[in-house]
Amino acid sequence: MKEYKFKIGGKQYDVTVSPKEGNLYDVTVNGATYEVEAENAPAAAAPVQATPVQQTAAPAPAAAPKAAPAGAGEKVNSPLPGVIIEVSVKEGQAVKAGQKVAVLEAMKMENEIAAPKDGTITAIHVNKGDSVLEGAPVVTIA
Repeated sequence: MKEYKFKIGGKQYDVTVSPKEGNLYDVTVNGATYEVEAENAPAAAAPVQATPVQQTAAPAPAAAPKAAPAGAGEKVNSPLPGVIIEVSVKEGQAVKAGQKVAVLEAMKMENEIAAPKDGTITAIHVNKGDSVLEGAPVVTIA
């Protein structure tokens, strides 16, 4: 088990990384534990080397061709840490400014995350049930 203190955007994060088996790890950030899978995990006997990485979900599979390249545009970030309880849009969907794109539960309250501008969803970075940190990308709008 390794313990770290990260300062991201002026906020302190206490992080503990504990190897499980293979490329699976338990990562605890400010008391919330996540099971994570490392893509390039070190060999089992090698010590865990942690680097500060922003939490993101795997990008959704590419859909039919769109006007904008996948992932191009402006990222809409989580305003606070919490759990995604609804993703209200799909890749390639047109949205209007102020339209709900996701719902975040934080401190037992539901918070709608709205599109800041008109555009097309080019990427969805979260899934229902994902825990996100403040500032983590939720969707990208071009």
